[in-house]
Amino acid sequence: MSEERDWPSNYFNYFTEIEEHFQRARGTGMFLVSPLDWALIEAWKNAGVPLEAVLRGIDAAFEKWRTRKNRTQMVNGLAYCSQAVMAEAEEMAGTAQARAKRQETAPPFPLEALRSYLEDNARTLEGLDGYEEIAAGLRKLHAEAAELYADLEQMEQRLTALEEKMIAIARTRQTEEALFRALRELDQQLRPYRGKMSAPQVAMLEKQYLERRLLEDAGLPRLSLFYLG
Repeated sequence: MSEERDWPSNYFNYFTEIEEHFQRARGTGMFLVSPLDWALIEAWKNAGVPLEAVLRGIDAAFEKWRTRKNRTQMVNGLAYCSQAVMAEAEEMAGTAQARAKRQETAPPFPLEALRSYLEDNARTLEGLDGYEEIAAGLRKLHAEAAELYADLEQMEQRLTALEEKMIAIARTRQTEEALFRALRELDQQLRPYRGKMSAPQVAMLEKQYLERRLLEDAGLPRLSLFYLG
């Protein structure tokens, strides 16, 4: 693995690196990934799929596509690459060298950027009724930022816990109509790829898509460090 893709230097650029790599592989720089694609990237991130595995999987999927005699249909979504990505992830799993590099690399952003990110999200949630506990949790992490700056994995875990609480609150407030609309849109976008993905992969993608849509509809921020930037 090259130094340019070591964790955490580019770990928090996970989304943009995958998007740009997919665009290059597809040969259309102006192509915009869909909400389903973003949910799939988030599912890979949450499952611990290394960035390198995703990039290799995209390349492998396009190489296979280029060998097909019938290429009238373009690759229009990352889900087409899902099997190749998981194959690469399995091949890379358990690499001791990758784990060691995680501890050797400096934080990818300054401490003040982290504090500002926590402050902005806390302020946003303080302005929304019912999310005071989540805002207080972010304030606590802000106070401990200097200490946790040396252990961003722990910071990410604590932010994930707060985001799960926030999602649970938002879900209790979601209307039946909004949920139905999100499910219908998910089904339309996912339909072409269901046969190319395993049942666990589909379930994970559905969960990420619906959570992403829920937060967007509620005007809630993402709390993960992956969105710091």
